[in-house]
Amino acid sequence: MLYFLSYLSSDWTFLNIFRYITFRSGGALITAFFICLLMGPRFIAWLKTKQKEGQPIRADGPQTHLIKKGTPTMGGLMILIAIVVATLLWAQWFNPYVWVLLFVLMGFGFAGLLDDYVKLTQHNSKGISGKQKLALQFFVSLVACLWLIFLEEGPMGTTLTIPFFKDVFIDLGYFYIPFVLVVMVGSSNAVNLTDGLDGLVSMPVIMCALVFMVIAYLVGRIDYASYLQIHYVLGAGEMSVFCGALIGATLGFLWFNAHPAQVFMGDTGSLALGGVLGTLSVATKQELVLAIAGGIFVIEALSDIIQVGSFKLRHKRVFLMAPIHHHFEKKGWSETTIVVRFWIVSILLALLALATLKIR
Repeated sequence: MLYFLSYLSSDWTFLNIFRYITFRSGGALITAFFICLLMGPRFIAWLKTKQKEGQPIRADGPQTHLIKKGTPTMGGLMILIAIVVATLLWAQWFNPYVWVLLFVLMGFGFAGLLDDYVKLTQHNSKGISGKQKLALQFFVSLVACLWLIFLEEGPMGTTLTIPFFKDVFIDLGYFYIPFVLVVMVGSSNAVNLTDGLDGLVSMPVIMCALVFMVIAYLVGRIDYASYLQIHYVLGAGEMSVFCGALIGATLGFLWFNAHPAQVFMGDTGSLALGGVLGTLSVATKQELVLAIAGGIFVIEALSDIIQVGSFKLRHKRVFLMAPIHHHFEKKGWSETTIVVRFWIVSILLALLALATLKIR
């Protein structure tokens, strides 16, 4: 909305600043942060009045988690509200990529909200069935995938780019659609699996969003894209504003979710954040870079898959408990130690992901 002020720059030159994506990305970040910060205390108090017992705690989980009983969940609603408001305030309304991201955010957020609601009303930690959740996720992903292919126009719409190589493109054809569905749904559920300790998931999400804020800006500029030898995507730069809002909202939520957490993100937040990260990677044609920047999510998801597969095939567990952050808890690491070390790894992976832009 504020972008339209730039139309008045012929009379008031200083309003021209609203044309710049970098300025509006920073504005969206700060706006989303303060929205979360200001609404947090009252919103958390309201959640407590509605959730008498808070988020159900896994009976088979670490014993240290029992002290978290009574902590309200669905805090992801704070993140979603802050992102939507900040994006609509600072982004171009006529940019289709902005609406794709908002659609995915709300679609995956709805799936997570429904799951959290069932957990609370039925007083268990399982929520809706896995099939129901996946059906909602795949539907939203399919709509977003077809939308993005339509926006790309041309052979690159179904083409996969390979990090570290400038001339390697793989046209997946019709197989690109199931590939994108796996990326988006997989990213969503991987972030959801990572959300198991106070503040753990926030920093990896922030670092991934920061990576794609930079990538979106670069691929949206034909001069920078040409210099870096990456695929140019017309209009993609505006997604940087959305990324700014995502970073600010997640930082604002982290203020209340840092150990000891006053509120949990819940599936409402984690499924939505994971879904939009997957969408950002598809929209910028950097799907494989997400696996690098979001390496923490990949490790968490793989640890869970390995644990389940090993137990079904060999009747033995590879980890003391999955996902892997619980394994380290069982080994005696403190919650804060695990969180900070995972944050450090996520920062290093983000730097590696950005290096793929230059090393080609």
